[in-house]
Amino acid sequence: MSLKLKAALAAVMACALAACGDRDTQVGEFSNDLLGNEIMVEALPDPDIPGVVCHVAYFDRSMLDRIRQGNWFENPSNSAVSCQRIGPINLAGIESSRSGEEIFNQRTSLFFKNTAIRRILDLQNRTILYVSHSRELVEGSAKMDISSVPLTEAEIATAR
Repeated sequence: MSLKLKAALAAVMACALAACGDRDTQVGEFSNDLLGNEIMVEALPDPDIPGVVCHVAYFDRSMLDRIRQGNWFENPSNSAVSCQRIGPINLAGIESSRSGEEIFNQRTSLFFKNTAIRRILDLQNRTILYVSHSRELVEGSAKMDISSVPLTEAEIATAR
């Protein structure tokens, strides 16, 4: 394969990966190192609980790092989540099983890796938990982060 063809293929792959994120929710980004890698920060309102917003930070590899590493198709699985109350919380109709409900899913590779956020209600401890985790077919999803939002007795009563 010619060098020109490899460069064109790399540009196409970079554009495809850039399309994986949702830039409408992006609230911040900053350079992480001299290679141009960035930390991206997105605000993700809980789609079923308007009184909660989560902020997710994740790593976005630069073109230079992709060339250096030889891995064109994915970003690292690292992410962090922090969620907070921004208004009233009503839990009517919210999934309350132990496995909770996935509320966000974003592709972090061209093929098989996603980063997801799952909401779990812990009514016994008056808390909504948000777990950010990576989903990979080959290596599992060992990288995760967790955030919690405390609930009042009145808010817990809306879940029953």
